[in-house]
Amino acid sequence: MTDLTMQKPSEPIDDQTETRILRAARAVFVRRGTAGARMQEIAHEAGVNQALLHYYFRTKERLADAVFRNIAGRIAPTIAVLLASDATLEQKVERFVHLYIDNVREHPFLPAYVIAELHHHPERLKSLVASARVDQDGDFVAASITPLARQVLAKLGSQLDERAANGTMRQVSPEQFLVDLVALCVIPFVVQPVLESVLGMDGDAFQLFLDERRKRLPAFILDALRP
Repeated sequence: MTDLTMQKPSEPIDDQTETRILRAARAVFVRRGTAGARMQEIAHEAGVNQALLHYYFRTKERLADAVFRNIAGRIAPTIAVLLASDATLEQKVERFVHLYIDNVREHPFLPAYVIAELHHHPERLKSLVASARVDQDGDFVAASITPLARQVLAKLGSQLDERAANGTMRQVSPEQFLVDLVALCVIPFVVQPVLESVLGMDGDAFQLFLDERRKRLPAFILDALRP
């Protein structure tokens, strides 16, 4: 049997080819699930020969990892910089909600895909964030000894403790704050099929629902934190 991973590709490898392959793989993974996806189908979707696909990514596991990193990295650096910054909690909540909804509404499959992948491959997220951090200038750094999560939690924790001490917010851990913030943004996208079938929301109605949520959610979250 010919080893496809060793064949020299018949067409040049470039950034556009990589982007096309990643886009095709994402579509197939979402449609079939990573376990059910086949490299041949991905190659057909991308319009490349299978030898090129194997030459470029070697295995489906490597391709799945690349797709996950590409998807998870869409807004993660921006959000990480925001949460680890010196912006006030009010500013962070409003900007987080707007960033999340504005980005994910363009790719509504992202939350369900990421959640499904993390159930089967939790190591992917660990490897993605294990060495990330935000430097002193507020820039995202992809390789460092200090875990990004520790930086974000430490900054949020100090801000929340300060606000609790001066009586302007209830005491809450940074972990609970972060989970509440993420969950309230994620849920509409995860349950979109339910909203469509039970509440009769079509695509346009769902977009209007997101517009309303984008406006009211920051105040809802902040009001829940006030004593």
